[in-house]
Amino acid sequence: MAGYKARLQERYEKEIITALMKQFGYKNIMEVPRLEKIVLNMGVGEAGRTGGDPKLLENAIKDLSAITGQKPAICVAKKSVANFRLREGAKIGCKVTLRGARMWEFLDKLVNVTLPRVRDFQGVNPNSFDGRGNFAMGMKEQLTFPEISYDQIDKIRGMDIIMVTTAKKDEEARYLLHQLGMPFRSSANAGPGGATKLEL
Repeated sequence: MAGYKARLQERYEKEIITALMKQFGYKNIMEVPRLEKIVLNMGVGEAGRTGGDPKLLENAIKDLSAITGQKPAICVAKKSVANFRLREGAKIGCKVTLRGARMWEFLDKLVNVTLPRVRDFQGVNPNSFDGRGNFAMGMKEQLTFPEISYDQIDKIRGMDIIMVTTAKKDEEARYLLHQLGMPFRSSANAGPGGATKLEL
């Protein structure tokens, strides 16, 4: 829809840009960090092994399509690994890159609907940044997303969610995502760095 803006995008433009400029003293609006894209990866290594079931990948693609509203790209193995019975070029997963309105809609749904459904949820790890302003978290079960029905899945599978920002420092990216509603847990309970794994 031409001219459509997601609710979270409007909030970013009307409120969060101003908050970031005040917090970090940016002189120019072009310096203000923004969310560039969200990448979701779902690994299905067993589908790519010798004698593996290709239907596992088909079902992962179906789940990721339902969650994101976008057709996933297939990921292939870059090299053979004998120990895992993995051949170079084997299909081992799928991923979706969200930008624009779909990215904003997904983030809104993630922080307001999906994460509150996680069992014993205490917030995401505020240390799961890569040093360049990008944030990674893992979901242990696709069932956390409201689009997925327990009766329609073949197996429980997790995924990684990477949020890529234009921030130059993790501190700026953390503040940006916090303003966008990301429920970081307090530093006292954060634990070591690395992607946060969430469980239903």
